[in-house]
Amino acid sequence: MWNRRFGRTADHRKAMLRNLATSVILHGRVETTEAKAKDMRSVVDELITLGKKGDLAARRRAAAYVRNVVADKETQQTVLQKLFDEVAPKYKDRNGGYTRVVKTGTRRGDGAPMAFIELV
Repeated sequence: MWNRRFGRTADHRKAMLRNLATSVILHGRVETTEAKAKDMRSVVDELITLGKKGDLAARRRAAAYVRNVVADKETQQTVLQKLFDEVAPKYKDRNGGYTRVVKTGTRRGDGAPMAFIELV
């Protein structure tokens, strides 16, 4: 599924992408390196497509990938519920391309190219 290794083992890479995908759904926008953002596009787009399907099988597939984090403290809504109830319905008339990668420059410490990945 991924074409970049990021100098990590497969388990570490999968955990990193799961965490980033959860953060994108939770916050709508995350700043990371350009390469990670480009890889995240397909992951987040696939999760939103599952959210658009809305059936039980799609919900279980998304639950297996997304972290179980509380998105809203007052209503105790989880990230999975936010994906299916708020994020996915926004894109019901859109056929893909739910995310955007915006380049922001370089990181000061090591000069890595940085970018935002955000929901359109």
